[in-house]
Amino acid sequence: MVERDVLTLEPGRVTGLIGHPGFGLTRIGLTMLARRSAPGPVVYLDARGWLCPPAAWEVGIAPERLVVVRCSDPVRWARVAATLLEGIPGLYAEVPRGVKDAQLRKLAALARTRQVPVVLRPVRGELPPGIAHLRLEAREVQWGGPDGGHGRLQRRRLVFEASGKAMRGRSETIEVEDHGADAVRLVPRLAVAPAGRAAG
Repeated sequence: MVERDVLTLEPGRVTGLIGHPGFGLTRIGLTMLARRSAPGPVVYLDARGWLCPPAAWEVGIAPERLVVVRCSDPVRWARVAATLLEGIPGLYAEVPRGVKDAQLRKLAALARTRQVPVVLRPVRGELPPGIAHLRLEAREVQWGGPDGGHGRLQRRRLVFEASGKAMRGRSETIEVEDHGADAVRLVPRLAVAPAGRAAG
């Protein structure tokens, strides 16, 4: 059983989201950010230019509580990210290729100092060891609804491996369910049998 809700960001901690596109990582990150948006605007640092603001609104971030900043240049990215940490309740940052490990370590230290929770999502590859307090790596996507390639998608179940200091040195498989119309939720350990599987 997961001892805490891994979708809840902790002040000053970095959560790393690792995995290929199509595994629902943006939606997971937005759900985490939504839980921090009540006291003030949260920031999405968009390195790919892909974010669609209605996706954030769907998970509960009010339009006036979302700030989207686009920066794909790895040299400027670290300065932009550090500047954004000033006085915000939460930051989701896509990490473009070419950002140096030392810059990410400085950003993590700054997040600790300013007590701002940060979600880091590398566009490709991994985060350097020791950066993420919690690491969520996408493992599998399970779809429910279509039968034989036909029908309406009713839900998506995302399977992650959770590890890092937040898990007290253990690795644990967690499942997150997404119905598409609201924020995602953790699936209890004793959930019903999973939906039919498909590559994602």
